[in-house]
Parts: sequence; C-alpha cells; structure tokens
Amino acid sequence: MSIIFIALGSNLNNPKKQVEDGMLFVSKINGVTFLKKSYLYETSPVGFLNQPNFINAVIKIKSDLDPQELLDKLLKIENFAGRIRINKNGPRTLDLDILLFDDLILNENNLTIPHPRMHERLFVLMPLNDIDSNIVLPNHGPIKHIIKILAPENINRIK
Repeated sequence: MSIIFIALGSNLNNPKKQVEDGMLFVSKINGVTFLKKSYLYETSPVGFLNQPNFINAVIKIKSDLDPQELLDKLLKIENFAGRIRINKNGPRTLDLDILLFDDLILNENNLTIPHPRMHERLFVLMPLNDIDSNIVLPNHGPIKHIIKILAPENINRIK
C-alpha cells in the first residue's frame, strides 16, 4: 500500500462543499483508505486573478492503486463535480492533484509526481503541513522550511 497526498481546491458552486464532497468521493474509491485531512483554507487565486477565492485542503490516503489508476479515478470525480477545463489556473468546481505518492518521482505526459509547483504554493504547503510537518520534498527540502521562506499569500484557515 502506498501513502499518497492529494490537494483539493474549488472556487465555484459552493467551494467548501465541493472540497468536502471531493474528500468523501476519494474515500469511496475502491482500493483507497482515507487516513487524514487538513484544515480548509481560503486563498486568493494564482495566475488568473479575475475569479473568486479558492477553498483548498490536502488529504492523506493509502492505496494499492498505481498512480495512473488513481489519476483516472480523480479525473472522474472532477468530471462528476462539473469540472470544465477552459483556462489554466481558471475557475473550477473541483481540482484534485496528486502531490506525493510514497517517494515516487514520476514525469509522464499527464502526471508529474511530486507535483511540480507545490514547493511554490502556500495554499498547498500549509494544508500539507497540517497533516505532516516532517515531509521533505525532493530537491527542495523540508516543507516547514519552505513555508518560512515563501512570499506571504492571502491565505486564511477557515476550518
């Protein structure tokens, strides 16, 4: 069984409920055991700024699925939630990103693990830190140190 961290984010159609429902749907995937969830955070958008704030969180699961099988299941959950991909970093009902998958380093056309920009984003690192402050990102170091040196973002813990 692999230990996996997944980021969740939403800024459309009741984002808090979208994230909470996303957690529930991930926990119901065959071959997945739900272990832990972070607090929820409200954050300003990144990249495409003219959109509502996001609700973000991270969950920790264990699974016997391989990365591509898990990605396929996560994309189905996003589609079920009404995810439409128009603009990169644009508004979305639900976004599910595999952050870490054991110590795996993977670089495929449709999946990169560890997530390639997670070390730049407090809205990912802070909820990840809620779950495990001792995580070390390959080529970047301990998340607790990365958090201290990142530029501040408008991020508020809400739950």
